[in-house]
Amino acid sequence: MHRRRRTALVLTAAIAAAAPALTACGNDAHPGAAAVVGGQRITVSQLESRVNEVRKAQRAAVSDETQYQQVVASTGSLTRDTLHNMVLDRVLHRAARDEGISVTRKEIQQMRGDLERQAGGAKGLETAWLQKYGIAPAHLDDNLRLQLEAQKLAAKLGTDTTQPAFWKALSKASEELDVDLNPRYGTWDVQKSSRVDARTPWVREVTAAGDQPLTA
Repeated sequence: MHRRRRTALVLTAAIAAAAPALTACGNDAHPGAAAVVGGQRITVSQLESRVNEVRKAQRAAVSDETQYQQVVASTGSLTRDTLHNMVLDRVLHRAARDEGISVTRKEIQQMRGDLERQAGGAKGLETAWLQKYGIAPAHLDDNLRLQLEAQKLAAKLGTDTTQPAFWKALSKASEELDVDLNPRYGTWDVQKSSRVDARTPWVREVTAAGDQPLTA
């Protein structure tokens, strides 16, 4: 497998399922916020919109209703995982910025072209990212930017995305940004730059198979 693809998949897998705290924000402190990162809100509406995009893409990819319900059931943590990705994207961008790293549109296009050739075309790549990582087609380029930032950051640190030095840089960025999650979605572990489920059994996940679709 191409080294660039290996690195991208390692990071995406880590983003999607990083090992599981920070003070959680309550709805009273940040009404309507799913998270606050660097003083900027990720609203519940923005989060729900992103989740809806994934669900619509999943529905379009599966014509059989039973199969679609199975997909929904197998991705019941989609809302929390999506928020994790949205927060980690900002953390990684901050860590890369701290090291003077930037990514150009040309680099994103080149990476996408390489991956599309390996996936058998644009549709194949979009389907793979949707199925494996819950990334809707509209946000594929954003995710590839994140992969490139991660690769460049790891190279600058003389390591790779699986090693402690890389995650230490993300931990530093998490502290700088003072990541603060709505407890409905868990808490943010600064040391691991990862969302952690809070022990709140009374909180119900909205994206269960039988629920109504989320609306922005």
